[in-house]
Amino acid sequence: MDANRPGALHGLKVVDLTRVLAGPLCTQMLADQGAQVVKVEPPGGDETRKLGPPFDAAGHAAYFSALNRGKRSISLDLSTPGGREVLHRLLADADVLVENFLPGTMERWGLGYEQSLAAQYPRLVYCSITGFGADGPLGGLPGYDAVLQALCGVMSINGDAATGATRVGIPVVDHLTGYVALAAILMALLARSTSGRGQRVEATLYDTALSLLLPHASNWFASQQSPALLGSAHPNIAPYDKFRARDGELFIGILNDGQFKRFCGHVGLQDLSADPRFASNTARLANREALREAIESAIAGRDSGPLCDALMRVGVPAGPVLSVPQALQHPHCAHRAMVVRAEGYTGLRAPLRLEGTPGMPGGPPPTFAQHRDEVLAELGLTPQERKALQASGAAPAPLAV
Repeated sequence: MDANRPGALHGLKVVDLTRVLAGPLCTQMLADQGAQVVKVEPPGGDETRKLGPPFDAAGHAAYFSALNRGKRSISLDLSTPGGREVLHRLLADADVLVENFLPGTMERWGLGYEQSLAAQYPRLVYCSITGFGADGPLGGLPGYDAVLQALCGVMSINGDAATGATRVGIPVVDHLTGYVALAAILMALLARSTSGRGQRVEATLYDTALSLLLPHASNWFASQQSPALLGSAHPNIAPYDKFRARDGELFIGILNDGQFKRFCGHVGLQDLSADPRFASNTARLANREALREAIESAIAGRDSGPLCDALMRVGVPAGPVLSVPQALQHPHCAHRAMVVRAEGYTGLRAPLRLEGTPGMPGGPPPTFAQHRDEVLAELGLTPQERKALQASGAAPAPLAV
């Protein structure tokens, strides 16, 4: 990334009222692309500051560090008049506000978008991230990633007969919701460039989790057969699964007959591609267990890494099942510059890349309220006013470092 070329969002001001994962991930990506992000934490701080061990050398929980680089931090108690007054000063020239409070919280403080902010700040893009939205049978209720995985059917298609329904091992609903919020914000900013007006946008964990049910939802719509636990297998494609080689497991993803024929030729199963039981994807699905036995027998004496490399080079998608350390130490991870190292901070960069306006990951995650005096001074508050806000509890002091 070129530090001399500003990111695509240079000049954009974002007020970030979010905690935990989806919201902070969204605003971190905005910061990586050049937006000025002010993270406004409640007096107790973002919960992820305490979700450790492990903690990094600066004392941040690794969880918090992963989601909050490139931001400045202050703390405001928005239940107090003083805290709300500072927020209004922040919003006076802000482009975006992102919050993930329970529905009704901002309204209770007199800060609801339709209630107040839309009229006061007509160019503001207001993004609300919630579990279920504000209304409906589950409206206003709290939402957490694993709960949404369970409620929206994601767990029911993850796992096998031995494990039963299983949580996906990453907070996939939270992650995708962060990207949904990012997309909605950018669309609203594009619309504002034409209309001159901001708008309220919404991302919910519930909608996001249901959107993950592809192709399982469409399979059910078409067949009325409830999707079953398939482990690592695919409900519509075979062989598209995990297999055991001599030194470990690998994943083979074959999508069409041409790939299957090349695979069979490479592993000594030439006769298999002409066998009527495996001549088409439909036939291979019907005979997936016999296919598994044949494949695992053929690769039992091969090491997974060299086999996958050879298969990929003949056009057959395959990869060894790597651990997290192995994945992060892979040469292609280094080539793609996916790991960010700077100022004692190590993290993953956002996967999006812009060649003309590349942006760059910002500085290390802030300590609690680290930039309070700096931000408040920029807003025109005198030292005496800043002391009064601290004394009232409206703007807590930074942590001693």
